[in-house]
Amino acid sequence: MSKKKGLSAEEKRACMMEIFFETKDVFQLKDMEKIAPKEKGITAMSVKEVLQSLVDDGMVDCERIGTSNYYWAFPSKALHARKCKLEVLESQLSEGSQKHANLQKSTEKAKIGRHETEERTMLAKELSSLRDQREQLKEEVEKYEECDPKFGLEENKIDKNFGIPEDFDYID
Repeated sequence: MSKKKGLSAEEKRACMMEIFFETKDVFQLKDMEKIAPKEKGITAMSVKEVLQSLVDDGMVDCERIGTSNYYWAFPSKALHARKCKLEVLESQLSEGSQKHANLQKSTEKAKIGRHETEERTMLAKELSSLRDQREQLKEEVEKYEECDPKFGLEENKIDKNFGIPEDFDYID
């Protein structure tokens, strides 16, 4: 005796969409709760949840007429949605390739005046060593920051309270 395996959420969604596409009809929730278990094996308890997820994703249309909600989805809508998505992706691709081409041109322009010379390589090495040295000094200052004497007020508040102007020159 084999136990019947339940459907996953995605399988239920696909089966529900098949019902709409095969019948090309408009349904109420109670109709779907009767049809879905018979035709596709979707449990009646989960029909409302699956249907609501399809509505939320825009795959199924829902309209309230009077006191009833009507649900429908036609194959042409799905095709139209895929075409629109394809157009959007193609436009994004063309924009991306255009940006890529512009960046390639700008890098080529930038390389024109920059030939690798000994002076340039030497300056680049010096720049990197100075950056490393700056990082080391920053780390050293951070080590000793805790030892700095703290005063209860900030310097600018003290200056303001005593009427000392901001452009006052201090003698070091």
